[in-house]
Amino acid sequence: MQLFYNPTITEGTESFVFDKEESKHIVKVMRKKQGDILFVTNGLGFLFKTEIIIAMDTKCSVKIVSFEKSEPLKYQLHLAVAPTKMNDRYEWFLEKATEMGISEITPIICDHSERKFIKTDRFDKIIQSAIKQSLQYYLPKLNEPISFKDFMKIKNEGLNLIAHCEETNKKSLKDVLKPKENITILIGPEGDFSDKEIKSALENNYIPVSLGNTRLRTETAAVVACHSVVFVNE
Repeated sequence: MQLFYNPTITEGTESFVFDKEESKHIVKVMRKKQGDILFVTNGLGFLFKTEIIIAMDTKCSVKIVSFEKSEPLKYQLHLAVAPTKMNDRYEWFLEKATEMGISEITPIICDHSERKFIKTDRFDKIIQSAIKQSLQYYLPKLNEPISFKDFMKIKNEGLNLIAHCEETNKKSLKDVLKPKENITILIGPEGDFSDKEIKSALENNYIPVSLGNTRLRTETAAVVACHSVVFVNE
């Protein structure tokens, strides 16, 4: 099954038209024609079965045949990850985390961040592409970048963790994870969190954790953390 994404569809939608780019892909590349079936999600858990009623490369129109809603994840995973120096490394993390199963992502700007400004438009496209590829019906929420200081003002429900590289007393991530639990994990930049940031996190009841015995790149650490949570919940 090939999955398409359209955030405008609701249970009450009877028909809709794909944009020009998607229409061209469906008709010219996939060679779909009138009467063919397409599956579409709105990123809110719904899978819509649709039938093509107009097959033009500039306008592919479909009608809703039926729909169903899937159960959401039994856990909520929120990764707050500092932007990497190279955008493609952050995009790799977004793609892999989305494929595995994640609920929310927040880019956090830290004291040691080499990249202080990012645009999330392309990040949105990476995430949308990843849910289509992995046949998922829930689109992860991508928040706008926020400073570490301001993120500490947000009260995240559930288990709050910070993965830093300092040689201090830390628990292994696998030892603190439990199934069906809401989790927020902080992942720092290449230069790690500053001492001030680590202290602030601890004061806000974040538990320091280790992701293993080796020092990981930011994007690798984020994927390892994501996979650990998914594995515990399988």
